[in-house]
Amino acid sequence: MQTTFILIALVVLLLFSAVKVIREYERAIVFRLGRVLDAKGPGLIFIIPLVDRYMRVSMRVVVLDVEKQDVITRDNVSVAVNAVVYFRVVDPVKAILSVEDYFFATTQLAQTTLRSVVGQGELDELLAARDKINLQIQQILDQHTEPWGIKVTQVEVKHIDLPQEMQRAMAKQAEAERERRAKIIAADAEFQASAKLAEGAKVLDQTPTALQLRYLQTLAEIAVENNSTTIFPIPIDIFASFHKKKE
Repeated sequence: MQTTFILIALVVLLLFSAVKVIREYERAIVFRLGRVLDAKGPGLIFIIPLVDRYMRVSMRVVVLDVEKQDVITRDNVSVAVNAVVYFRVVDPVKAILSVEDYFFATTQLAQTTLRSVVGQGELDELLAARDKINLQIQQILDQHTEPWGIKVTQVEVKHIDLPQEMQRAMAKQAEAERERRAKIIAADAEFQASAKLAEGAKVLDQTPTALQLRYLQTLAEIAVENNSTTIFPIPIDIFASFHKKKE
């Protein structure tokens, strides 16, 4: 009786160890006597105890934070750059068989590629054309990780740290550029105002009555704004039209 109970317990234990549950975002790489069978899952899978061995591989997107890299650009500027890489496993069998540790390998490749691409460009290109740099790094990484069953979906350069001397120089350059634009705008405004004044002078010169009306309008505005008494000489030309009517 005791022997039968032990045998039943062993059978239940073997059946329990033979059934595995693989999540939706995972795949199981099954090795039978050291030879790969296939990637199984998701759901229930069955393995032969003491004969099969399996490894779980996540199929989700992995966010890799590439640590800061010290780089000298093509125009001899020392910068510190870091980035973030998004990748995922598309072939779990290759990810296990082709490389010992695909996460570590992708990390090292991302660091060296970041230094290489940034070092080939100039500082202005790095600051102004960051999308181009991101695309170039992504294409290089994706090309090298494809044999590992890895797909690099996106690369983003996060921070670009410049030396203090370069930051001060760029700040001075930006300030000088703002002053130049302000002077150009002020000069353009003066030019337009001068042109309008010249047109107004021509109109007043051709129409003396308009000059007289403008003079009277100015007197009315001053009388409203100021409480003190203001004496203005009145040109004789204002009365010229009345004198002609009397004649």
